[in-house]
Amino acid sequence: MEVLFGIGVLAAIFFMAFQHSASGRERRQQPRNKAFSSSSSVAQVQRRIICGAAYVTDGDTITINKQQIRLFGIDAPELEHPYGKQAKWAMVKLCKGQTIQAEIIESDGHGRSVALCTLPDGRDLSAELVKQGLAIDWPKFSNGKYRHLEVAGVRRKLWLADARQRGRMDIWAKFEANRQGQSR
Repeated sequence: MEVLFGIGVLAAIFFMAFQHSASGRERRQQPRNKAFSSSSSVAQVQRRIICGAAYVTDGDTITINKQQIRLFGIDAPELEHPYGKQAKWAMVKLCKGQTIQAEIIESDGHGRSVALCTLPDGRDLSAELVKQGLAIDWPKFSNGKYRHLEVAGVRRKLWLADARQRGRMDIWAKFEANRQGQSR
């Protein structure tokens, strides 16, 4: 009788250990939703990295593997604005023949992925354009990460980008109206 009792106890212990082990495997196999932060109760965009040759749209927008990417933390002039074409060609020169790594950190209001983009040697594309005086830091998004790299007088030079950051879209509208009037 004692032997049967001992076998029963061992069987029960074995069964409980097996159940615990199996439930642990099930928990590990369930996908975790890393796109949700329980601490802030706000959905977070999963960071992912894409690499490839970059097609340059303008001074702060590139396309890698058919995905449009806005460079993190900076603002470069639009193509039709003063210094816009120079900003684009500076970006072309930086990216030409390079494999760009883009760490996607969020999406913007225009459906583009916002990414921290780096060259193979580790240089940050946003920082490089700011150092050349063809883009300005956008503290609303960068928390001032690139401000110390701005060249003297760049905010006067890139006055339309600066106006956009300060919400002065009336200045943009006036510039566009003058540009449209001159092209007729």
